[in-house]
Amino acid sequence: MSLFGGVVPVTGITFLVFCIFAILAVGYALGRITIKGISLGSAGVFLAALVFGCLFYDNLEAQLPDYTTNALKIVENLGLILFVSSVGFIAGPKFFSNMKKNFTSYVLLGLVIIISGALVALACVYVGKLMGETDMEKLSAIVSGLFAGALTSTPAFSAAKASVASPELEQLVSVGYGIAYIFGVIGVVLFVQLMPKLLKVNMDEEREKLVAAEQATAKKQTGNLIELDDFGIAPFAIAAVIGIFIGMIKIPLSSKGLDGTTFSLTTTGGCLLASLVFGHFGKIDKVNLMPSVTTLKVFRELGLVLFLTGAGISGGARFVQEFKIDYFVYGVVMTIVPMIIGFVFAKYILKISLLNILGSITGGMTSTPALGTLIHVAGTEDVAAAYAATYPIALVTVVFASQFIIILF
Repeated sequence: MSLFGGVVPVTGITFLVFCIFAILAVGYALGRITIKGISLGSAGVFLAALVFGCLFYDNLEAQLPDYTTNALKIVENLGLILFVSSVGFIAGPKFFSNMKKNFTSYVLLGLVIIISGALVALACVYVGKLMGETDMEKLSAIVSGLFAGALTSTPAFSAAKASVASPELEQLVSVGYGIAYIFGVIGVVLFVQLMPKLLKVNMDEEREKLVAAEQATAKKQTGNLIELDDFGIAPFAIAAVIGIFIGMIKIPLSSKGLDGTTFSLTTTGGCLLASLVFGHFGKIDKVNLMPSVTTLKVFRELGLVLFLTGAGISGGARFVQEFKIDYFVYGVVMTIVPMIIGFVFAKYILKISLLNILGSITGGMTSTPALGTLIHVAGTEDVAAAYAATYPIALVTVVFASQFIIILF
């Protein structure tokens, strides 16, 4: 491809970089469109990337014939590391004390969200059977992929693929994941904006409740500390490296050992854990481990939009070919029902404050983009603590649930 009549050639990796920035520009513009106070925000980037993938993926593949998939994975994973690590650092100073105080509530809420989603998935299998589906093995593979996509869970997606018996069934898992992932991202983003408006809450009051509770448990640093660099990029990088190694650790879940089904925290969980610990302690002796607030905010936003761009282009490439309306509806239901059940359970049974509920739901739905939106809606990064507290139990449970759907049939 060339621009301006061939005066400025744009080819190869330069074409990918050009496309990424073009998607960011268009995506942010879409995200600014507001209808009755509701906007896509950063998820507008995902929508722009999705459309680009549908229309221009072949052009991108022509410029990077053997590397397109890997190049997009690099963009996606780099963004994920930047975003999740930033969230961990931000939540770290308050996370462990908050977790200790509300441990039971966060665990219960995470379990309720994932289990309700799994039950909806099982119901979809039976609905499919009633509608004439006869090959239950194929149907369960598709539904397991839909379940993983509805909760935007890459670990669940990987576990489901590892649990099926053939390459054909692996492809069906991928089909389900690709179809449900789209609404899985956008649905949670809209939910965290809609609920405060539907309940007509005073966001200033809710923010004050959250900030007051978090400040009561926050740790304060004192004294002069040695800075590794002016922006704190060095400690950020160290935490990311440690987190990647943690995410690579695999725990066997079958008698076949590492050759069978395994569980790992993945890069997401590993980087989140490492950065939470760094953020909690804040220093080692006289060495400061905390990046600057500005660095964390920039990395968080940049990471989020890079992740959405990589995931959106990849998802768009398969969306048209794989789309089926009944599967899409299944995915929508699997996204919406767990959020509603989780919200009602948290509000009326656990009696958690609104912003902590929404933070926990983004963690329970393992939704990275929705957390970014919620931070903007709430006007405070403190909601990240609830996300980080619910995310681990949700991550573990969704991996087992995705495999259970396949094993059951």
